[in-house]
Amino acid sequence: MDTLAYLGPVTLFMVSMTITPGPNNVMLTASGANYGFRRTMPHVLGILGGCFVLFAAIALGLGILFERYPLVQTALRVIGSLYLLYLAWKIATAPPPEFGDAEGRPFGFWQAAAFQFANPKAWVMGLTLMASFLPEDGNSVVNALLLAGFAELVGLPCISLWAGFGTAIGRWLKGPRAWRIFNGTMGALTAACVFFILG
Repeated sequence: MDTLAYLGPVTLFMVSMTITPGPNNVMLTASGANYGFRRTMPHVLGILGGCFVLFAAIALGLGILFERYPLVQTALRVIGSLYLLYLAWKIATAPPPEFGDAEGRPFGFWQAAAFQFANPKAWVMGLTLMASFLPEDGNSVVNALLLAGFAELVGLPCISLWAGFGTAIGRWLKGPRAWRIFNGTMGALTAACVFFILG
């Protein structure tokens, strides 16, 4: 298969999945605004690392759980939804950042990576990616790792854009009231993702 003809559709798929709103991107926007782009980068890299492991695991057999045991998918939706509601509350009630102060901590690498295993959108993305684009020829492990790696390479600028967007918003917010409105809105948008998960 021609490499460009193969990678083109994969790129389009990953751009459409990672640049559109979802739990990760809403949280990155809130983090960028509250903590700045640099302090949000571990969150960005954690998303990529967690999705890489998840996608590769799906290709190597984890996705069969969804096919054989529908209850696993239901449990994942419930757990993911409850955790999202918790995160939404944390975002909505976060105090305004105090510039020059180290108070408050954004998501770390391992927190963001672990969240992907409870993030139904990441599962749907991984299942669709591997079912649609994983080559049948060659070593299955190598193919899975290469496809997952390329997918995350495409996703990096897309999700970083949301962190940058949040950072830009943070520079315009002045005063505690503006921050309360912004954080409350971001929390509500995070909670709203639950409707798409359970819908």
